[in-house]
Amino acid sequence: MLLKYFYDQRLAQASYLVGCAATGEALVVDPARDITRYLETAEAEGLRITHVTETHIHADFVSGGRELAAQTGAALYLSAMGDENWQYTYDDGNVRLVRDGDIWMVGNVKVEVLHTPGHTPEHIAFMITDTAGADQPMGIFTGDFLFVGDVGRPDLLEEAAGMVGTADVGAHLQYHTVARFKDLPDYLQIWPGHGAGSACGKALGAIPSTTLGYEKLFNPAFQFNDEEAFVNWLLDGQPEAPRYFARMKHVNKVGPLLLRDVPAPAHLDRAALDAALANGDLVIDLRHADEFADAYLPGSISIPHTDGSYINYVGWFVDYACPTYLIVPETALTEILVAMRSIGVDQIAGYCTPDVISGETATLYRVDANELAARAQHNDLVILDVRGASEYSAQHISGAQNIPLGYIPNRLNDLPRDHTIVTQCASGYRSQIAASVLRKYGFTAVINLNDNTQAWAQALPTEQN
Repeated sequence: MLLKYFYDQRLAQASYLVGCAATGEALVVDPARDITRYLETAEAEGLRITHVTETHIHADFVSGGRELAAQTGAALYLSAMGDENWQYTYDDGNVRLVRDGDIWMVGNVKVEVLHTPGHTPEHIAFMITDTAGADQPMGIFTGDFLFVGDVGRPDLLEEAAGMVGTADVGAHLQYHTVARFKDLPDYLQIWPGHGAGSACGKALGAIPSTTLGYEKLFNPAFQFNDEEAFVNWLLDGQPEAPRYFARMKHVNKVGPLLLRDVPAPAHLDRAALDAALANGDLVIDLRHADEFADAYLPGSISIPHTDGSYINYVGWFVDYACPTYLIVPETALTEILVAMRSIGVDQIAGYCTPDVISGETATLYRVDANELAARAQHNDLVILDVRGASEYSAQHISGAQNIPLGYIPNRLNDLPRDHTIVTQCASGYRSQIAASVLRKYGFTAVINLNDNTQAWAQALPTEQN
């Protein structure tokens, strides 16, 4: 048996290829939308992809299951364990619906389905046995059920898709799924669907894999014997779910567009971009933060592609019903389009290169922590902490107001327009995005605190909630 691991740092998302060397068949688990690496790996290993599967209807990225099955002719194995709200609704003639206890073979590799509800109702995991040399399983692809040091959050349906009451139900289901895994052998390897940085849990580890025995010892989820205590712990302190998650649930349920049907964006001139800005369309400037601060086009927002998680912030602000425009270095265009399409931003009406930044431009004023401390006694300053609620509770600048970054467009009325607003986060990255968003919505007196937590904690008084 051959096992290959793939990791998308931007989305903290893991996928896997399992191959049988004897028969040349291969299975891909939870593929991303860009399927190039699976095809190249299979070819390099002398394998053909005959089976594709996914653990659940994903919320944080567009699944590549449909894309990969369409290009390879592989059978696509999808969960039939959800209720009427969480059933896949597409079938290209290659879909095999599977349930708890179902088994199929990939050459000599046995794949057994385990229903693992909690993160979502239809969630399944895959127990793998290499029958060429063993009659007991080696490990489990746990998707978004079990991570290193954590388990999947159960509140995404409620938080992102507006399905009221599902968080508590999901948390109880997750408790019973954990209990089921307590009875499985400690030696089983665990291959999770995400790593540190994913919003699908609150404390994911950065190690790519683990063992079930290790998780039983040290994962907090396995330490509970009281169901209500587990539920309270699981629902407490979950990070804010990006707004685009609801869209991903829909896209992956009804079937993503095949990439051959996604139009390529046009290379626009300044006049076309000015028209988009005048129309109030979303224009994302992906240049370096310093470049944007020095000169930007009013109405555009700054989301520098230099941060590994930039696509998550794009997902907070993109409107899937409207066109999106990009300002992007030509050399980074291909990589950025792959990232955009990974969260379903297919309606990119056009892009411009940085040479359009000329003529009438604006600048974004930035200060460091010491400069802010010198001005902090002024009554006209409002410090806006745009980190997550749990980050704010742990430590924040005294008197700072907390509105997590993605919530700002819906909370504009909570901010005074007759004061200077200082945006602040843990590094200056999110706060620059926030400052540019406020400028887009007409706030004229905005300053970005371009400094890290250590610097502002030393220069300014702080407190905890």
